[in-house]
Amino acid sequence: MAWSTREIAELAGTTVRAVRHYHEIGLLDEPERRANGYKQYVVAHLVRILRIKRLIDLGFSLSQISAMGDADEHPEEALRALDTDLSTTIERLQRIRVELALMLREAAPTDLPLELGPATTDGGLSDNDRSFIIVLTRVLGPQGLQAYAEILQSCQANPEVAAFDNLPADAGEQTRAELAQRLFPHVHDLISGHPGPGKGSNDAPGGPRFAAQTVVQAIQDLYNPAQIDVMRRVALLGQAPEKN
Repeated sequence: MAWSTREIAELAGTTVRAVRHYHEIGLLDEPERRANGYKQYVVAHLVRILRIKRLIDLGFSLSQISAMGDADEHPEEALRALDTDLSTTIERLQRIRVELALMLREAAPTDLPLELGPATTDGGLSDNDRSFIIVLTRVLGPQGLQAYAEILQSCQANPEVAAFDNLPADAGEQTRAELAQRLFPHVHDLISGHPGPGKGSNDAPGGPRFAAQTVVQAIQDLYNPAQIDVMRRVALLGQAPEKN
């Protein structure tokens, strides 16, 4: 008994296109043709197609199946390699499920590490602040991120921070100077209580210099000139000698 391409595809539970593709990449031998030119598939072709489908169902790619050659009936080495890959994939998926559960429970954002996510939702951060933190996650190492996470977890809604977030780019000299004075105690308390960020770039993947350059660029892109001036003033106040 012989089958046409459509018939053998239906019998094997695949498509005509798949059968033709197996021919094209050398996984399936071409069958003999009838006098009218139509292909005539036999049991050997059916068995071969079913074997290919089974290997695909197990997780092998067509290129991997092709590399097996005649050993695809029981490719022990390939099966062990696949088992190792699947084990790694399962571990990764399990970690993702744990993260997803925490995200759902904490209503945490998806674009931040878990240790930073809850802090950004509870701390009343602006969109620019959140974008800045996202940049930090790419340039700081574990120690630096942990230090910033501790600061974020300590942050509470503050009227001076809200004023900074809403500061227009054309804010006047006096407005900027007064806001810096009001912001300084809040910033000073945070830094005093959490000195870690001062050393946050020591374990940066790209090195401290690259981290610093990226942070400066992020500030310039995310904040308007008046806000950047207020940051500068606050930093200068922190460097000024304390009065007795």
